[in-house]
Amino acid sequence: MPNSLILPATTPNRSNPNQPVRDTYHGVEVMDDFRWLEDGNDPAVRKWTDAQNRRTRNHLDTIGSRADVFAQLTALFAQVTPSYSGLVARPGGLFAFKFQPPKQQRLLVILALASADDSVSERTVLDPNELEPKGHVAIDWFVPSPDGKLVAVCLSEYGSEEGTLHFYHTETGLALPDRIPRVQYPTGGGCAAWEPDGSGVFYTRYPQPDDRPCADLRFHQQIYLHRLLTPHTGDEYAVGGGFPRIASTVLAASPDGRWLLASVANGDGGEYAHWLLDMEQADPCAWRQVTRFEDSVKEACFSNDGTTLYLRSVQGAPRGKILHLPTDGSMALADAPVLVPEGDAVIERLVATASHLYLSEMVGGPSRVRRFDLMGGNARDLPIPAACGVMDLIALADHEADDRVLYRLTSYTEPDAWCLYDPAADGGAGCSVKTAMANTSPVDLSDIEVLREFAVSKDGTRVPVNILRRKGTPLDGNNPALLQGYGGYGHCMRPQFNCTLRLWFDRGGIYVMANLRGGGEYGTEWHLNGNLTRKQNVFDDFAACARHLIERGYTCPARLAVEGRSNGGLLMGAFLTQHPDLARAVVAHVGIYDMLRFELEPNGAFNTTEFGTVEEPEQFRAMHAYSPYHQVRDGTSYPAVLLLTGENDGRVSPANSRKMAARLQQANASANPILVQLSSAAGHGMGTALAECIAENADVLAFLINQLGMIQAPARDVDRSV
Repeated sequence: MPNSLILPATTPNRSNPNQPVRDTYHGVEVMDDFRWLEDGNDPAVRKWTDAQNRRTRNHLDTIGSRADVFAQLTALFAQVTPSYSGLVARPGGLFAFKFQPPKQQRLLVILALASADDSVSERTVLDPNELEPKGHVAIDWFVPSPDGKLVAVCLSEYGSEEGTLHFYHTETGLALPDRIPRVQYPTGGGCAAWEPDGSGVFYTRYPQPDDRPCADLRFHQQIYLHRLLTPHTGDEYAVGGGFPRIASTVLAASPDGRWLLASVANGDGGEYAHWLLDMEQADPCAWRQVTRFEDSVKEACFSNDGTTLYLRSVQGAPRGKILHLPTDGSMALADAPVLVPEGDAVIERLVATASHLYLSEMVGGPSRVRRFDLMGGNARDLPIPAACGVMDLIALADHEADDRVLYRLTSYTEPDAWCLYDPAADGGAGCSVKTAMANTSPVDLSDIEVLREFAVSKDGTRVPVNILRRKGTPLDGNNPALLQGYGGYGHCMRPQFNCTLRLWFDRGGIYVMANLRGGGEYGTEWHLNGNLTRKQNVFDDFAACARHLIERGYTCPARLAVEGRSNGGLLMGAFLTQHPDLARAVVAHVGIYDMLRFELEPNGAFNTTEFGTVEEPEQFRAMHAYSPYHQVRDGTSYPAVLLLTGENDGRVSPANSRKMAARLQQANASANPILVQLSSAAGHGMGTALAECIAENADVLAFLINQLGMIQAPARDVDRSV
């Protein structure tokens, strides 16, 4: 790491907001004027934060439309129908998250779905809103036992994602006395998987305070075995000592219960290794490595009988191919046959049933699902509407011979719908139908059209731009427009319904989502062309999308706003420092801005495989060249900026937002406001209470409406029948 020198004294005088610190990286001196803002517990930093929050609230609360927007959003969410996610099939039912406004947090429910035409019968297993009525306790994840009679649930507080594992009886909702702390920590996450008889669970565990030696409690996640109704202090180590310090592990048991799969990520850069345990053996430490990081296997799933692993590999196939490997170790990975070769679409996930393989695929943004036999033949497309996305794909597995799957269909203009596909329906032709879990919406977006165009980036790359506008909107260059993007981790930005956009469209707004490099919309090469030393491509793509909207007459710089979250917040910081005259307003949520010190944060260490490290000269030079905090220039006229973050964010330290706001306020030569808001009741966004989300959405919309000079929205009745 670099040498640092505090100037002019060894102890900063925090009464002076500008206390420069000099770092030297590979012979390059870098100044940091606001290092003192990194310590969130420092009384001077608390005082600064309180003053900034008051300043931001004074600005936002005096915007005339803010109260109206808040009232409209509150009314919308009061009428949103329940939605379901995270479905897990077990004999006789489906476990699911249920989001049911006005409840502050998601519930865990179990429901029965005999067929797509039956109504959903359900009962609540755990309602965290009863544990803490203000919404400060959230369910991070859950894993039902093989027979569905028990469920392991990870709970955390205040959006922190620091999780403790609890256990509940499914039938009664009563809790077992077992508590296992530190099963989850951002960003490595956490997971668990049950033994076949339900007597214990394998789980991810971060170092405990009493563990020795223990250099850092936030790293080196490993796997332990816990027997129910025993103290967690006696839990048995299983595997993980040889995993990378920044490992992140997901556990999955085979349908027959014999095999346990550990999918181990090497940080957040997209490298995975896979390990298998035969649970018929008595030794929980007898794991066998199946794939290595360099094998480029992104995903593995079991066959229905547990005898086979189906592997999604990108080795020599950037869009993905499917391999077949026996679980008993009788075949080497190098000899694994290809069942489904690389095609024109990116394979995102795979699911196996008794007789079929199902692949969810993406072509630049929209999705498709294909069905194969177990040897990769007889391909058939499921009936997915054009320009739609598929968020989830699960095997229903109500019985051993069940070949049905559930998938969640998403669209820009239609609410999400869980659909059931039965290959035996219609005389074997197969049929998809919406289930009773399909959402309805309190708003109608049938007057909105979706256009898919392509911007040309700096190096000539064509970048998809998805444009939503009211039909008949003139291309006169005077429309308010909101452009969003992400571009990282191979994450795909697929079509998604958002009922709150009704407020935007009613005020004459255009909404745009860009599919940037760094994402996975076109496969591994699309991702790799936007990470590490190639990260600048993402920022060039986004700027090209902004120029495309301006050149095509959708909007102009004075009426363009941009917005992003997390890695998308980094995108916003790079955009406003590299192109301060290209947009009127910038909104960045939980963003990364100081790229040179980000790896010193817990989550930053996980991200060195995606962004790079200052230890490597070439990677340092690339990060320094775009690091938003370091590219702020004194005397520059910056657009209006709203930075939002949570004090409990374990993925991106709120110090990023504090430092970026202070530096922008110091440098800005325009009259545009530079605002920062730090919430003490939120983290990175996961587990944030509904009321907090509504208030933040109202702040953002009011800020953008004010900055873009948008029209007063007409009165509109909320229609629950749409």
